[in-house]
Amino acid sequence: MSPLAAAAVTEIVPADRHPAAGLDHRPRTLGPMTLAPVAERQFRAMGCDVHLVVGGPAGLLAPALDQAAARIEQLEARWSRFRPTSELCQLNAAGTVSGLSADTYTVIEEAIEAWRATDARFDPTIADALVAAGYDRSFDQLVDAAPSHHGAGPQGTPPPGPVGITFEPETSTVSLPEGVHLDLGGIGKGRAADIVSRELLALGLTGVCVNLGGDVRVRGVNPYGGPWVVAVEDSFAPPTDLTCVVFDEGAVATSSRLRRTWAVDGATRHHLIDPATGVPASRGVAAVTVVAADAQWAEVLAKAAFVAGPDAGAELIADAGAVGLLVEDDRTVRRTPGFERFEQTSSVVPTVEEEP
Repeated sequence: MSPLAAAAVTEIVPADRHPAAGLDHRPRTLGPMTLAPVAERQFRAMGCDVHLVVGGPAGLLAPALDQAAARIEQLEARWSRFRPTSELCQLNAAGTVSGLSADTYTVIEEAIEAWRATDARFDPTIADALVAAGYDRSFDQLVDAAPSHHGAGPQGTPPPGPVGITFEPETSTVSLPEGVHLDLGGIGKGRAADIVSRELLALGLTGVCVNLGGDVRVRGVNPYGGPWVVAVEDSFAPPTDLTCVVFDEGAVATSSRLRRTWAVDGATRHHLIDPATGVPASRGVAAVTVVAADAQWAEVLAKAAFVAGPDAGAELIADAGAVGLLVEDDRTVRRTPGFERFEQTSSVVPTVEEEP
């Protein structure tokens, strides 16, 4: 079993194992079902909307939310492609950096493992292809800018791949071959959700939900009672929900070509680069949602399946031991075997809202 498959199957707990299966509880709504003191916080970070839900001893809640917000900022400051002082930008500029934080050193290792596990459908060396496609600034700045010629450099060049990247653990050094530049956008939010949720639970909280722009990781007991419920938005008809995922422990991530878009010379582009071509993927898929044990692997699988196309994408998800839902360009909805075990069946749908 590959590391990806192991990550997908070892911890996720579907709601049909929960005594309250079928109940729905919206973390943002206080009510009589609340089982423990609870607090929430919403803000912008990593170019997306962040929603944190924590439950546990009342005295821990506010400090825990403060710590989580600071930790997310720290990870963004280390991994951002748009902050010149970030460790990622320094590595891309210099080619070799020593003394990297454990966060950055490890996420690069994990990104390369994801490349191997997905047969190169996920590729962290797409930074130059993203710039060529026009994604040369943070998404918040991109959508506020007028359509222009920015990023109109050479296109259609496949990324070089991470072969040749070297690691020296004794000095926490990473070296990139000439011409290789990394982007961690395809794994960073999911990994951050995993890290922050784990650290929050270690503080003594009883339940946490970390939602980073649709990369959702839940741990522990839902303070509102019952299983956690995550709404999956219909990318073709927002804010309508396509379905709801119900589970006690694990992660959900969605990748969609219909949300992160911009225009260059009148042409609409999106951020999901096909490593085989070096341009935004166009293989008949509009959106992919994956349920897995960890958010980083849910995010990786969602992007890899999007790039692979409907048939190969569904097979990739199943082979990894995860489950998923693929929406094709003609709005056909395809579920991989086992996905229905996680779907909400009640007619009442109070939920955690997911942003594709």
